[in-house]
Amino acid sequence: MTAYIIRRVIAAIFLVLVVSAVTFLIFFWVPKLGGQTTTQLATQYVGKDANPESIAAVKKNLGLDLPLYEQYWHFIKAIVAGAHYKFGPDAAYCHRPCFGYSFKNHIEVWPEIKRRIPITFSLAIGAAVIWVVSGVAIGVLSALKRGSIIDRLSMGVALAGVSLPIFFTGLVLLGLFSYKWVIWKNVQYVSFTSNPAQWAWNLVLPWVSLAFLYSALYARLTRAGMLETMGEDYIRTARAKGLPERVVVGKHGLRAALSPIVTIFGMDFGLLIGGAVLTESVFSFKGVGAYAVDGIVGNDLPIVMGVTMVAATFIVICNLLVDLLYAAIDPRVRYS
Repeated sequence: MTAYIIRRVIAAIFLVLVVSAVTFLIFFWVPKLGGQTTTQLATQYVGKDANPESIAAVKKNLGLDLPLYEQYWHFIKAIVAGAHYKFGPDAAYCHRPCFGYSFKNHIEVWPEIKRRIPITFSLAIGAAVIWVVSGVAIGVLSALKRGSIIDRLSMGVALAGVSLPIFFTGLVLLGLFSYKWVIWKNVQYVSFTSNPAQWAWNLVLPWVSLAFLYSALYARLTRAGMLETMGEDYIRTARAKGLPERVVVGKHGLRAALSPIVTIFGMDFGLLIGGAVLTESVFSFKGVGAYAVDGIVGNDLPIVMGVTMVAATFIVICNLLVDLLYAAIDPRVRYS
């Protein structure tokens, strides 16, 4: 078990390095293939009223005129140990993990991401609880009541949930519960530490709109897994031994059917931590997703790279945890 964990941790670190290399090449090498010069990239740091002297200083300070492998080394070194930057006569130290400074306001990217992460994490964790509990419960019930009106109704709702985009369900919920019935009058993020009750109340609509899509998908996957698992020989053996149906379903059937659910949950949750873009846009939450949109729209390269690296790291961590949970969930899995 220990050897397996060590191997998986090393593989996760290697994967993050690969992602960082690919991300760096996309933003620094691919534009050069498209004809962008280092002068054009340096101009974005200086601003519209740039002069040749300031552009040359930025190219030297940021190492934009260095070979690509040296630029990548400085990029990784800044993330691990921080970096010193010069903006004209002024010098600044970018603390680790350093993803650089925004082109627009020269503010460090990482502190801004760190400030916004609680908003995105609040969205993700609440929605994840709703969609996992509701999706798995509906899927199990549909599988046990296969062909019944409950099965058809729940799968019909699941089909609608998979088909409807988040920005549609979010706007419908806002229109009904914030404007027509005024149950949630002012949907805005409140810090958990300042007011936990208000924090949860204001996040109900974003949670429901975000969870609706995922719970529908999880219900369909759980139903398919349960239908396959409940026909296995060991399920018939468990029933032949006289075990209660709840034990057969919960301990033997559901545990084996949860493996694919856990796999996609690691991916989905990691992606949401990287930024629930549509949900944050609909409800005007200033999370990591909204920050990424601002960086893309404003062509702010350090912001886009910082969010990409943070999102990739969260996805790798979530998948690592999923791999370690397999043995606890599925009795057929053993680590050697």
